Amino acid sequence: MFAIIETGGKQYKVNEGDILFIEKLDAAEGDTVTFDRVLAMSGADNKFVVGNPTVAGATVTANVVKNGKGKKIYVIKYKAKKNEKKKIGHRQPYTKVQIDKICG
Repeated sequence: MFAIIETGGKQYKVNEGDILFIEKLDAAEGDTVTFDRVLAMSGADNKFVVGNPTVAGATVTANVVKNGKGKKIYVIKYKAKKNEKKKIGHRQPYTKVQIDKICG
């Protein structure tokens, strides 16, 4: 049984027990989060349901494991012949969640 959910502008294929790193949510560690934008899902009887645009009444429940930041990436801006250089670092925040239950 799996579902395809949308959160943070991205789509994820999830099974029960999966651990995901998604865009930062406003939830503390230990909170329960419900995703109601389920785009498609497969039931226990291997019947595949596609939503238009979402599956009506389908939800995915997850537990927030951790909030954190990803690895630092560096962006370098450079202008030729102007002696202008700038190095900027960025760390993208994320929320680590574990999928508890898929209801359809």
